[in-house]
Amino acid sequence: MVGMGVNIAIIRDGRVVLTKREDFKVWCLPGGGVDSGESVAQAAIREAREETGLEVRLTRLVGIYSKPQWSDHDLLFAAEPVGGELVSTSAEVVDIGYFTPSAWPEPLIPWHRQRLQDALRAEHGALVCSQNVPVIFPPELSRRELYALRDRSGLSRQEFFLRLMGALETIHCAVEVGPDGCS
Repeated sequence: MVGMGVNIAIIRDGRVVLTKREDFKVWCLPGGGVDSGESVAQAAIREAREETGLEVRLTRLVGIYSKPQWSDHDLLFAAEPVGGELVSTSAEVVDIGYFTPSAWPEPLIPWHRQRLQDALRAEHGALVCSQNVPVIFPPELSRRELYALRDRSGLSRQEFFLRLMGALETIHCAVEVGPDGCS
């Protein structure tokens, strides 16, 4: 089954909101799945509110990022905060903050690094990119089974993620449509 998700680059004064995930203790853009009956824009606004406490106005579609090996497709929106307070009400988030490109927190999900660069580009044309993220665990493994594997590993959540994703330092991204944003 093909998955559809959204990420939101909430930008204020050249800084972007990043969240630290509870499941693997890694930093990433806020986001999540599109629920049945909602549009992708509605999903982005909902995920921003749930994970950051901020009400946002979506300003543009940055790009569509496919990870065909995972049957996964994410839409990245740029947004500006218009209300709320930067605080997570989601159990999925253990830390949150605004960060500048010169000080991205680590560890950062490897494929989000490119998305952050694309969100901060001056060009406003949307991209369609294929991100070559190798399948590093059996694709039939459910999230629950992955978490069970993590919990049995004897490693911290972050160590498990870093070992699992260690081969993913460089994610190759091929632009299929739009400006040359992926590299």
